[in-house]
Amino acid sequence: MPKLPPDFYLNPDVVAVARQLLGKHLFTCWEGALTGGRIVETEAYAAHDRACHAYQGRRTARTEVMFGPGGHAYVYLCYGMHQMFNIVTHGAGVPAAVLVRAIEPTEGLATMLHRRRMAAVAPRLTAGPGAVGQALGLHTRHSGLSLLGDQVWLEDGGPAPELITASPRVGVGYAGPDAQLPWRFRVAGNPWCSRAK
Repeated sequence: MPKLPPDFYLNPDVVAVARQLLGKHLFTCWEGALTGGRIVETEAYAAHDRACHAYQGRRTARTEVMFGPGGHAYVYLCYGMHQMFNIVTHGAGVPAAVLVRAIEPTEGLATMLHRRRMAAVAPRLTAGPGAVGQALGLHTRHSGLSLLGDQVWLEDGGPAPELITASPRVGVGYAGPDAQLPWRFRVAGNPWCSRAK
């Protein structure tokens, strides 16, 4: 399948991109080890959103990549242990990103099991953003990588899912009214999606 083109990531509507990413395929290749799968759960974060790391133009060493053009990886550390992979969207100067919360694994299962220290394939292998980051070998040092290269990229996965559910995002209670925005998207009924807390 062809890689997603640059224009896909430059869409100014990050919520639309978060929905459109469902069914696309995310891959990584580190030292010849190919891993990846079909995206089944995402969350959108926009510049005007209190849950966004770059809300009100907050620029830090961590968030600087969000101010660049779409089509780059934004990877941050959560709770000092989880590598959270995001896809930067929009044009340069407007911070927006989509968090990949879950994938249905299709490539490199043995490698992913090893990285996750699991003996058998089960939904917890890649259900949840921390699990996705670990299974795909992603790290904060990969933040800023182009999604058009050969280390981390996305491909079109064919027809879009027929049914998508929208709900509030996870763990953003601090965002006031923005915490209730229905910007978490899941492929309805897919067992690889993470559970709401």
